[in-house]
Amino acid sequence: MKSLQIFTIFLISILMISCKKKSETVAQEPVVNAATPVSVAFPTDTLSINNDISINATATYLLKSDVKANATGYITNVRINLGDAVKKGQFLFSVQTKESRALGNTINKLDPSFRFSGVTTVTCPATGFVNALNHQIGDYVQEGEILAGITDSSSFGLVMNVPYEYHEMLINNKNLEINLPDGKTIYGHIAKLLPGVDPISQTEKVLVKPNDNIAIPESLIVTIRLKRQNSQTGLYVPKSAVLTDETQTEFWIMKLKDKNTAVKVNIVKGTENNSYVQIISGNISLKDQIITSGNYGLENNAKVKIEP
Repeated sequence: MKSLQIFTIFLISILMISCKKKSETVAQEPVVNAATPVSVAFPTDTLSINNDISINATATYLLKSDVKANATGYITNVRINLGDAVKKGQFLFSVQTKESRALGNTINKLDPSFRFSGVTTVTCPATGFVNALNHQIGDYVQEGEILAGITDSSSFGLVMNVPYEYHEMLINNKNLEINLPDGKTIYGHIAKLLPGVDPISQTEKVLVKPNDNIAIPESLIVTIRLKRQNSQTGLYVPKSAVLTDETQTEFWIMKLKDKNTAVKVNIVKGTENNSYVQIISGNISLKDQIITSGNYGLENNAKVKIEP
């Protein structure tokens, strides 16, 4: 029994000494603060960003006229083909009434001087081109039936949907640059701001007319450039340096407080392009080192390490 007590006391002593050494070892291990590797750049004040806006527009003829039969009868003459250019008042169709076809020869035999024909002419209602041709010679038509469709060339324009926030830019742009898909550039002017705004997209329809009489196919999509005055020179930082929240209502950058510490600086953005962002307000200067990579998720006063 006495030997068992001695053995138990010996075992407890060994365990106590082992735990003490382990705790001393843990206490002696240094605390490691991991530093995030980052890249830095300096702000610049030598840029001036041209913040123009390009908006798609569709070539459209706003007015299309119908050529209608002015009598019930048979078409005896057609002077147009699909796609032909026509002028207002131009002779397009001849229509002979069914009564004249039945009685015309009889009346002329009784009195040749009467020269009865019963043929009426249909003229073009507008200057443009033929976009539809519904009847040919010999067809029987009713009075008021549509014989052809005429696109009014004077109603041609480029219609674009512009966000209302750019309304002032529309007023200030007198000469618009129009870029065609084939690489050509023409110029035009705003002919009309159509009243009303789309309730969902909050855009307004704008009619742009080319300055020169250039043939542009209907429904062709072109790009119209709205020019904004070049921004004033100021501080610019690389776009990768600017961080934002999920709603994109708050913006900030991370700059070096010292060689190994990054701090958060709230900013207000100005103009921007694909590479740089203008800083309107924020506690930065040309001498500050701005973090451009490795900045995502960094907290204020985070430890960093500058990569070469």
